[in-house]
Amino acid sequence: MALIRWVASAVACLGIPALASAQTASCPSYIATLLGAQATFIGQKLFPFSSPYATPMSLRSDGDQQVSQSYGLYGGSCLGAGFAVYVDAEMIRGAGISHASGVAGVTNGDVLRQGSVDLGDAPYVARAFVRWTHPLGGAVFDTIARAPDDLPRIVARQRVEVTVGKLGVTDLFDLNRYANATRTQFLDWALFQNAAWDYAADTRGYSYGVAVTWVSPSWMLRAGSFQMPTFANGNRFDGDLANARGDNVELTLTPPSGAVVRFLAYLNHARMGRYTTATALGAAHHRAPDIAADDAPGRTKFGLGLNVELPLADQGETGGFARLGWSDGHNESFAFTEADTHLSTGLQLAGARWGRAADRFGAAITVDGISSAHRAYLAAGGRGFLLGDGGLRYGSEIVGELYYRWQFGSHLQVSPDLQRITNPGYNRDRGPALVVTLRVRAFY
Repeated sequence: MALIRWVASAVACLGIPALASAQTASCPSYIATLLGAQATFIGQKLFPFSSPYATPMSLRSDGDQQVSQSYGLYGGSCLGAGFAVYVDAEMIRGAGISHASGVAGVTNGDVLRQGSVDLGDAPYVARAFVRWTHPLGGAVFDTIARAPDDLPRIVARQRVEVTVGKLGVTDLFDLNRYANATRTQFLDWALFQNAAWDYAADTRGYSYGVAVTWVSPSWMLRAGSFQMPTFANGNRFDGDLANARGDNVELTLTPPSGAVVRFLAYLNHARMGRYTTATALGAAHHRAPDIAADDAPGRTKFGLGLNVELPLADQGETGGFARLGWSDGHNESFAFTEADTHLSTGLQLAGARWGRAADRFGAAITVDGISSAHRAYLAAGGRGFLLGDGGLRYGSEIVGELYYRWQFGSHLQVSPDLQRITNPGYNRDRGPALVVTLRVRAFY
């Protein structure tokens, strides 16, 4: 309750009307309710491909096959006065092909990388956060359907939301109807998020922070700040918030055409190394550069993103999407993946057109790149937390992905998936690589 009181006082400082308003968002009062449960099994096979050289960080050229499992329980409770609390428990087992390394577009978004500490495979609390929703007037309301991390409720179309606690930054920012959920849509990292957005997260993909959202019928403005890990791909967060946090601002426009356009800007502060300095030090000492050896607190990374979704038919279930991303690329990739530029586009088709209304087909392509300083670092033999072939003949990493999602009844989905990776790890000397996948998901 202390956290709730802190949020209420913080919101009051913004000059927002008092909580006692008769228009407070409506949701049924629960002691606790189960909002969802799921189990997802993903089997992947990487076929052998051409590679004249490699290191343990490279995508395995001799092929690989792995199976991952993820389990989740998602619950929430309405506390009254516009407050709701959500708690999720998850467990992930198994691994990604090639230890989820060697490519910027990791092929299975449901697996964990190995971070600074072995996380094991025991259950853990993925999310634990409080959300306060307050109406801003008007007689138009929206009905929010029950979903994981969403209690069923009626809310004013004009409102303010404040979210505080542990959650994924990607739960709030860079959302896209057609490319946002690795358990039901595209599997590749560079297709369910903007790969150039190095969002604040630990190895599991979660962080602690606060976000404030102003919602209107035709636009939405969201700002949030979240903790960064102490070191790249780290499992522990840095408590020095002045020098270690990820700040994000996103404007969402929803014109009458039905399209959704999101503009994202982010500024990270973290204990990052500089690519140019690390490369120069390596050359001066006649050894491969080490970006971690140049780490210093308070360094920054700035980036921008554009995210578009375009409903076309079938009540929006058939539609297209595109993302564009850029970061300055001076300092090391730190929390998500090793990409400084990003372009992706694709589509989703609803199965009603062939008599399978609940089925979905998806096809997409993504083109990712890295800055000149990042290229020089890898070419000199440097390694990041995902990449490092011991050399580099640079080319954009291009991933094409196709999936088909069969729906069986109300609680089971089966999805075959195919990914082709050109220039894995941005290296024209290696690949192309082919990955086939079978995903099975049971859910409630």
